[in-house]
Amino acid sequence: MRPFLIMLAGAVLAPVLALAVTSSVHRDADVPRYAHVFVIIDENKDYAAILNAAYAPNIASLAKRYGNATAFYAEVHPSEGNYVALVGGNTFGIHDDDAYYCTPGMKNVHCEKSTRPGYVDHTVRAPSLASQLERAGVPWKAYYESLPQPGSGAVVAGDPKFAPNAGVWELYASKHSGFMNFADVQHDPARAQRMVGFDQLFSDLSSGQLPAFALIVPNQCNDMHGLDPTDYTGPAANVPTDCNHHNQQGLIRRGDTMIAKLVSAIMQSSAWRSNGNAAIVLTFDEAGSDAPGGCCGIQPGSLANFGGGHIPTLVITNHGPRGLSDATPYSHYSLLRTIEDAFGITNHLGHAADTNAGVQPMVPLFRTH
Repeated sequence: MRPFLIMLAGAVLAPVLALAVTSSVHRDADVPRYAHVFVIIDENKDYAAILNAAYAPNIASLAKRYGNATAFYAEVHPSEGNYVALVGGNTFGIHDDDAYYCTPGMKNVHCEKSTRPGYVDHTVRAPSLASQLERAGVPWKAYYESLPQPGSGAVVAGDPKFAPNAGVWELYASKHSGFMNFADVQHDPARAQRMVGFDQLFSDLSSGQLPAFALIVPNQCNDMHGLDPTDYTGPAANVPTDCNHHNQQGLIRRGDTMIAKLVSAIMQSSAWRSNGNAAIVLTFDEAGSDAPGGCCGIQPGSLANFGGGHIPTLVITNHGPRGLSDATPYSHYSLLRTIEDAFGITNHLGHAADTNAGVQPMVPLFRTH
């Protein structure tokens, strides 16, 4: 199935993109204003693998009931650049998973690729969605499962509360943060109030004290990434079977259960039951295969923006469409543009503004009438 998807991206999307660019239907002004947008990001899975009720029954059910973006693509392999693209409109040349503080040539255990050609500073000194939202007076938070403490600058971290021996597992990973790569977030004095753990997520859902924008990232056992037991010794090597990164079906089932838990909790919140518009977006960082495939703002000759494959993306709204499959080509840049539109931000970041490259707002999936 994967080779077919990649061929489809290369052979068929070009004329579709040309049609999309000239279309007058999908306009930024058509995106309704939203009171809340919750974006949940999972890891490293192809569209076909996730939209399979045998492996991910909860996600497959949500796709049928709400909105399914059937032609959504990532920007790059591996993970980190896609998270950065989602909140910054560009990968900024990042095409590895090194730590957010790494610079070319830096000798550090978390800067493994720093001597490779084309390596860039992993701290981005450009505006991000965070700075945009703050300037617009729109509250935001990023919720990271197993984050050691609010505002933590950890690169990786275990979580002794998660499971026996999990204190040394790499459950939290800053490469899946996105926001932490930006200097304006690294130096934010309010970072500890904006970058928090899942305990705070469920507290905020219960109390109704939710930000307008929330980025929600499960840990590496629950986001379908998984851990390698051979990375650990002794009792710590007893990684759960459905967290073993070689067990793809187990990872998908475990992640599917976590998605059901998160979506249910959001739907029970006062924000979801209100008259205001609210959306839950479930997306992935990249496809499971390292083969390229993409659309909408990518640059095929780039080391860091060549296309990260066909990925699942669902849009679940409280007042929007039901049972909609949208075959318009989209990417993380399209999603960023739509989030900006939903909060009345008209100055789109980086490739989110690349209308001529096929980047457009996800209007059909966010309509409320």
